[in-house]
Order: sequence, then C-alpha cells, then structure tokens
Amino acid sequence: MKNIIYKISILLFIAGIFSSCDDELDQVPFDAFGTENAYETAADFENAVRGVYSALTRGGLYGSSDAGSMLSAPDVLSDNVTLSQYGRFTKSGLHNFTYNPTSSTLRGTYTDAYVLIYRANLLLANVDGFEGENKQNIIAEAKALRALAHFNLVTYFGKIPTQSGDANSSLGVAYVTEPDPNIEPERETVGAVYQKIVADLTDAVANINADNGEGRMGKDAVNTLLSRVYLYMGEWQNAANAASNVSATVAPRADVVGVWTDENQSGLTFFIPNEQPILGNNIGVTWSQGPPVNLIPEYVVSFELYNLFAEDDIRKEAYTFQGEADGLPINAIKKLLGRGTQFNGQVDYKIFRAAEAKINLAEALYNLGNEGGARTALDAVRTKRYETPPSGETGTALRDAIRLERRLEFAFEYQRFFDIKRYGQAVNRSNAGDLADGSGTPSETLLLQAGNFKFQLPISQGSLNQNPNLRQNPGY
Repeated sequence: MKNIIYKISILLFIAGIFSSCDDELDQVPFDAFGTENAYETAADFENAVRGVYSALTRGGLYGSSDAGSMLSAPDVLSDNVTLSQYGRFTKSGLHNFTYNPTSSTLRGTYTDAYVLIYRANLLLANVDGFEGENKQNIIAEAKALRALAHFNLVTYFGKIPTQSGDANSSLGVAYVTEPDPNIEPERETVGAVYQKIVADLTDAVANINADNGEGRMGKDAVNTLLSRVYLYMGEWQNAANAASNVSATVAPRADVVGVWTDENQSGLTFFIPNEQPILGNNIGVTWSQGPPVNLIPEYVVSFELYNLFAEDDIRKEAYTFQGEADGLPINAIKKLLGRGTQFNGQVDYKIFRAAEAKINLAEALYNLGNEGGARTALDAVRTKRYETPPSGETGTALRDAIRLERRLEFAFEYQRFFDIKRYGQAVNRSNAGDLADGSGTPSETLLLQAGNFKFQLPISQGSLNQNPNLRQNPGY
C-alpha cells in the first residue's frame, strides 16, 4: 500500500529467519506482493507468520531507531527521563515536543507498523486454502499482531478514548484489513479503530494456542493486550475480565533483576529472543552506549522518578544504576543495558508481562468501585517488589497508588506517555538536571499542558504525499 508504507514492493524478507527453530523449513523468500505458491504447505504458513513477528523488531517498532520507536519514545515523550548533555541528543525533537510534520518524526513507527499489518493481511488473504491443524492458531496470531500494530499507531497519532469527551469521534488511523498495495484509505475515528482492535483481539484470544513458544504470542499475551485496550477505552468490566484471564504469575522479587539481564524469563508473557545469528540487535543503544564508568547516555532517569523508587523496591536495582558520564555521576537506565555483566545492549525484546495484567485489573476494579479487589490485585505486584510494601489505601489515595505502581513497574517500558495522555494530565517535568544529585542541565522543555494538540503526533508530510486521502492532525 504505497500511501502508507512507501514502496513496500521493494521490501524482501525471508520470514523463516525469525526463529532458529525453523532452520529445517524451506526458506521461501516472500516479497511484498507474494505469490500463490508461497502459501501452500503448513510450513509456508508457519514461515509467513514468523515474517509478521519479525516486523516487530524493525526500528520503528521495538527495534532501536534514532527516529523514534515503541522501544523508547513513550518514555522520551514523558516525565520519566531527562535529556543527557553527554549523549548524541537522540530524539531530542520528541523530548522537547518540537516535532515537525515536514520531517520524519515517528515516520518509521508509522510505516513499520503498516509493514507488519501488510504481512498479516497477506497471510490472512491466503489462508482459505490452508487446512493444516494449526490453521486457527495462525489466523489468531496474525489478527493479534495486526491489532497490536494498529493499537500502537492510534495511541501515537490519535487520541485515547478516556483522554477527552471528543476522543472517540476524533481522527484515528486507517484500519487496514486487505493486502492491496494501491489502496489510499482515509483515517477512521478513534472509536471505530478501537472497536476493530477489539474485534481482532477477541477473535484471536478465542482461537490462539495457550502457548506458542518463545518469540510468539499465546493466550496470556493476547489477554494482556486486550485488557490494556479496554482500559484505554474506559470499559472497566471488560478490562477486568481480560486481565483476570491471564494465568501467568508475576515475577517474584528474587527474579526481577534477572529478568532484565536475561537470566530468567519470569513473569514474561511475550518476549522475542535476541540472539546471534538470528537477531543479535543492540537495542540498548536507545538509552546508552559504552561501559558504566564511561557511559554515553542518551537519557538518564529523571531525578523525580529516581526518588520515587523506595530504597527497598527491587525495581530500583533492576531498572537503574549509578554510572559516570564524562567523569560525572548519573542515574542511568539499566533496562536493555546487556546480559550479565555486559553492556552492549543485546538483550531479549520484552513485550508483555504478567504484572501488567494485575495492575490493569487493579485499575479496572477501582473504577468499578471494588476497592478491596483493586487492593488485592495491586498487592499481587507490590508484595513481590518491596520488602515492606505499602498497603491499605482507600479512595483517591488508592487510585494514586495504582498509578504510581504502574509508573514504577513499567518505567522505560513503552507506556508512560500514553498513561499521562489517557489520564488527561500534563507532561510536567521537574527542573532537576541530568546528574545524579539533580544538578546539571535540565531538559529544555518541562511542560506540555493537558489538552495540547501535541499529545497527538503529526503524520509526516511524506506519508500525506503518498496518500491524498490522509488528513493531518489538528494544530500542525
């Protein structure tokens, strides 16, 4: 679809390279238009669905990309990080809200999401002739991935339903369900897009395998995503139901540090192995490069966030570390730093975790007026993070405790900007600097007022030029 993903016809991929488990499969090189004989055997469809998954590791999605990606932009746009004066000023335009619609602001995210969607649609368009025993599961995986890509798009480029009263009728994105490279779709409303996301995910969760192995989504992953989508929609009972259907358990305190150095996969419901020779991507460069004692940090932990972590909170050790940049102490981001004692940024992609289901459940139950159930769900996480966990909150104090734990649990993990946005709040950064004691240089822009049009990212001019039916977001 030339209007959305540029010249996708030049993109060649070998879907089977995604998983080392499939070295024995025939490696069919699918181009963007595909051929009939590319979709004949069970192996072909297994190969093709891995090609859909492989799009998640593209730079605009969960790969590392200087132009912005799911991997880092939701924190860069938020109050969780401070721009470091000792890095390369990567994504500083996003951080300072100085995006320019004529530039490539998040264009990679926009186009890479539609690359994934195209691959999913190509598989789904050819699946009628497939009668393998895993057919329904593969269809479910393709639909879940298509929903995830559209969800990522609409959270960046559209409003979130709970953000404001007019959100559902405002501009969303084009929800594409056909593999036609020549379509020029219009943007649908936010409400319509969310309904289609839910439709894909409910179909997926009914038919997907409980466990599809490493690198692939199963029932727990889809239910986690579905609970988040319903939460963003303000459909509290549906969010609670989906979250309750996640069977995976929250990582215990003893495992938390090791999750992020790949010593264990405790509490993960969907992760993508990042090993040589299949991937081996240095995704940690999105935050820092170099050894801890001579670090080149792109961003550091904001002084405010660093001090929100209690001393007995294991996440402080798991997510942050004391580093040095140009001989000066900084509160550096540990997530994605590396395996074991390495610092090359080569770690697995972690997409969904069981802890989110519990926190989603807590938020949903609170909004349903079930404070006891909300505390129980919240404590399922807190008791595995603190030596002496807080407890017993009621009313707005409980709401704030749920929001705090969400921020702490998912710091540097693709959610914070969207949470601020859906709460209808402002991005309000402190004026503390980029050094460990709060001195140094603060970020240039400290405030994005609630309701500002810049909560919706601009569609790049290149994409608008490709599709005359696209409309730019208001304000640009």
